[in-house]
Amino acid sequence: MRWWKVVGLAGVAGVAATGVVIARAERRRQAYTPEEIRTRLRARLEEGPDGPGGSEGDARASEQS
Repeated sequence: MRWWKVVGLAGVAGVAATGVVIARAERRRQAYTPEEIRTRLRARLEEGPDGPGGSEGDARASEQS
């Protein structure tokens, strides 16, 4: 029965560690100012269809027309 306690505590520690990682990522994401977000979005837009995910949008547009 004792080893179940160890496994349970390890699980709780894993969940807590995952929560810390998620909280840090969320804080980093929210740290961007609106101007930084606009700048990043405009840079991605300038990459055009050659950028990641650009060709999917073009394919959908041609299917709908």
